[in-house]
Amino acid sequence: MASVIRQKTDNGIRYFIQLSPSEKESRPKISLGKITKRQALTAKTNIEELVKSKNTGATIPPAVQEWLAGITDGLRKRLEALSIIEHQNSVADFAVAEWVEKYIGKRPDVKETTRGKWQDVKNKLSAFFKAETLDKVTVQHAKGFRVYLQTVVGLAENSIRRNIGITRQFFNAAIDAGLIDKNPFKGQSVSVRANPTRFYYVQPETAYKVLDACPDVQWRLIFGLARWGGLRCPSEVLRLQWQDIDFEHKRFIVHASKTEHHADSGIRIVPMFPELRPLFQDAFDNANEGDVYCITKYRDSRVNLRTTFYKIIMRAGFEPWPKPFQNCRSTRETELFKLTNGNIKAVCNWIGNCPEVAMRHYAQVTESDLQEASKMSLLNDAEKRVHNTVQTTAEMRRTESHEPQNKPVINPCNYESKREFAMQCENVQKLKTLACRDSNPD
Repeated sequence: MASVIRQKTDNGIRYFIQLSPSEKESRPKISLGKITKRQALTAKTNIEELVKSKNTGATIPPAVQEWLAGITDGLRKRLEALSIIEHQNSVADFAVAEWVEKYIGKRPDVKETTRGKWQDVKNKLSAFFKAETLDKVTVQHAKGFRVYLQTVVGLAENSIRRNIGITRQFFNAAIDAGLIDKNPFKGQSVSVRANPTRFYYVQPETAYKVLDACPDVQWRLIFGLARWGGLRCPSEVLRLQWQDIDFEHKRFIVHASKTEHHADSGIRIVPMFPELRPLFQDAFDNANEGDVYCITKYRDSRVNLRTTFYKIIMRAGFEPWPKPFQNCRSTRETELFKLTNGNIKAVCNWIGNCPEVAMRHYAQVTESDLQEASKMSLLNDAEKRVHNTVQTTAEMRRTESHEPQNKPVINPCNYESKREFAMQCENVQKLKTLACRDSNPD
């Protein structure tokens, strides 16, 4: 418990909060300075709540947090000295890399893969900013870090955007902690863009040759799940268990770690396409009794599936294509759009992405699309008949224009021609009149 002490001094009335005896002091006393009695009583109530939260480990009530945010530096330091509240670091206490390390340590909720990415960005920040503190990082420094990622580290544009996005997250956390007021990385581009130049369509003929070049049944299943199942590799492929495989109903369950925070918990049902069934069967027949996972040989984190995959592709007689597993998945989604006559909802459910992402980062325009488009027509039967008639008339006109013209042409605008033609008509009329007189004498 605490009590309020009113004391007269040369500078007027001062109030103090006296606490119960502690290990450090018999009866710790906290000076409140020149305040009113009402403010002293409010401080007493809030300090008692802080002591209670500290002893029980309970969360500090919002009203107390609000009061705590408005106290003077002197009162805060006294509360920190008595260990009633935690020491609040100032911005000068943290170098950039130190703050990031502290932030990562306070996020046990993230996956190890995410933590690894954050650590990688922290190392880059440490190399660029060295011992620079958070408050010294300017917008110009932030732009310089982007140039550093491009020129020194040698990252591609999309990788740079991901790194800047993570860095911006670190600085936003510093704002939330009250260490800085603005994020110097705000406004920089962080959204990943599709790069059509890195698309590659894995033709069926190529896929079957690569399948034949795989060293064992498990690698055949790994490649098959990427090319014909559209699974993310290695995350979704390595999580696949035999209990997820339903041979009877020709389907299997995929657990996506990337989307397990979504409403469906990252679980989706994928058809066992005809290309996959024999691969599953071979792997099952060769599995050891008691095996839980479909893929058991390549589960060590030190195994680099991509490097091995490059070797398999070259063994099959091909040059490794960009993003080998990603383009297998992209190829399958593009293929399924055609096989299902554009059933986007079904395909996206099987592949595990949304239509917007599918259209931007997965769907490809293939050579067969261009060839089929050249044969397409939107004309109906009536329009086709009109179209054919117009073409026939045009051809006839072109033919007539090339025929020899033997008849003399009279220019209707020639005055002499008109005069000669009129005189001929007048002479003919006179002859007709004379003939009538001779046949009918008076």
